[in-house]
Amino acid sequence: MKIEQLSNYDDNSIITADLVIVGGGPTGLTIAAQCAKAGRKVLIVESGLELENSEHSALNEVESVGQPQSEAQCRKRIEFHSPQARFWSQEVQPFGVRCRALGGSTHAWAGKSAPFSGIDFKARSWVPHSGWPVDREQIDPYIVRAMEVLNLSPQEPPGRFDQEGLHSFYWQFARSRVDRLDVMRFGSEFMAQRLDNIDVLLDATVTHVGLSPDGSRFSDLEVASMDGKRARIEAGMCVLAASGIENARLLLVSNDVHFNGIGNHHDVVGRYLMDHPGARIGAIPTDQMAVLTKLFGFFGIHHHGRAHMFMHGLALTPEIQEREELLNAAVYFATERAPDDPWDALKRLLRRHSPDVGRDLRSVAAGSGLIVKGLGMRVLSDSRTPKALKDIVVNSAIRMSPNLVANEFQNQGVPHKLVGLRIEAISEQIPNSESRISLSSRKDRFGVPLAKVAWRINDAERQTLLRIAELSRKALTSAGLPAPVLEDWARERRPEDIVIIDMAHTLGTTRMSADAKTGVVDENCRVHGVSNLYVAGGSVFPTSGHANPTLMILAFAIRLADHLNSNLAKV
Repeated sequence: MKIEQLSNYDDNSIITADLVIVGGGPTGLTIAAQCAKAGRKVLIVESGLELENSEHSALNEVESVGQPQSEAQCRKRIEFHSPQARFWSQEVQPFGVRCRALGGSTHAWAGKSAPFSGIDFKARSWVPHSGWPVDREQIDPYIVRAMEVLNLSPQEPPGRFDQEGLHSFYWQFARSRVDRLDVMRFGSEFMAQRLDNIDVLLDATVTHVGLSPDGSRFSDLEVASMDGKRARIEAGMCVLAASGIENARLLLVSNDVHFNGIGNHHDVVGRYLMDHPGARIGAIPTDQMAVLTKLFGFFGIHHHGRAHMFMHGLALTPEIQEREELLNAAVYFATERAPDDPWDALKRLLRRHSPDVGRDLRSVAAGSGLIVKGLGMRVLSDSRTPKALKDIVVNSAIRMSPNLVANEFQNQGVPHKLVGLRIEAISEQIPNSESRISLSSRKDRFGVPLAKVAWRINDAERQTLLRIAELSRKALTSAGLPAPVLEDWARERRPEDIVIIDMAHTLGTTRMSADAKTGVVDENCRVHGVSNLYVAGGSVFPTSGHANPTLMILAFAIRLADHLNSNLAKV
């Protein structure tokens, strides 16, 4: 494997490959690995470097003309996204969270993974534009292969709850094979494999996708580096795997052959933008949280000698979705930090971001015991601690106390002062053609129009969030469990007041469809009308489900890789 930066090439170089993949995130890297193992010469083109930096992150800028837009939404986005995404800012990315570096979004994710349900693939009369051109059963073998890539277990704990239209749903966490105390970061995982037949070109931002004069074939990519170097990349096949925002943007800006952009004869590129509307629905006080933490906390499962962590939540059953015409949705339970948590106070003081220095100093002093406890985890984090010892400790801990381990992973070994258990809901979103990516009049440093984002939150999502809040309270009470204190909007049935944010799961902008009039790619992810150009990632999803999408994205990536390998073998 060779890794180079475009700035090291001569200006206006011509680079060739059998297959070029745009985007070095989990989707692109997975396709590359699958194709390279089959003996294909693959070139990965990544806009960023091996690690994130502020200069490349500025290229993620978008213009937002839709949701989120209220002050409450913006505050919640900062609170939710900032801790995980180091170079993210509300000003640059008022919608979405993208990371420009090898490994893509896994620089900022929590590793949370789950498969879509069978109902997500079906055409539903109450969900406009629903239905996939493939069935869930056709994707099952690829889900198993994607689980192996993500270091997940195909087995999960048994269902523990089924009442009032809600049943058990499990999320699993992708654990790193490189750093035993972290979730999977695809950049470092990919580097550790050192696969043959793969070249990686960093600091290479794609500015144009070229077609043959008649528009029937992909011909080349134009790329640019931060220092102004330009090059052309020629390949027999191309896959755009650059995110739900960037995939659509690249197709739209490449409009020299087709006036409306590539694959956009029917004005579908960029439309049907979806995410997972998320909102807090209630909370459980500290003195009542123990029983719910035991039932809806974390569970450890051993598979092939590895320990795997599952989070237990509740999802709407297919029956109640159909009966009440609801979208697919789920709730999960998460610990709530105290306002005077000493570690948060210490962070604010060290970063000189404290709004009240005296108050934060008092919090640190009062919580000194928690701070001392947290320092003990540094032993396991130390690179000098043998990996075998880390494996023994972590796997044993997951088996004996999965909730403790989950807190250590999520908090990076730092114990926090808690005040209760919050209940969060996440919902599917209906595909809405007015929710879309288009092109802004503003341009980036390379002269390419920014993506203009008009994300729409629909009444269907608000009603679903309200209903799952009511059902959750009823189900827990009926089961003799502590009743949550619902948020005001839920108690008073005011869905219009829900503070909803995007969960950084950008989906649907190059949707899959058997008919070119209603989609951008076919069931094999090939752009309609272009024989050798493909799109991969969540942008091809016709509907969103409620599950975190990475597992399903990689299942379709592996399926696409098999298709590409078959086609390349015929060349």
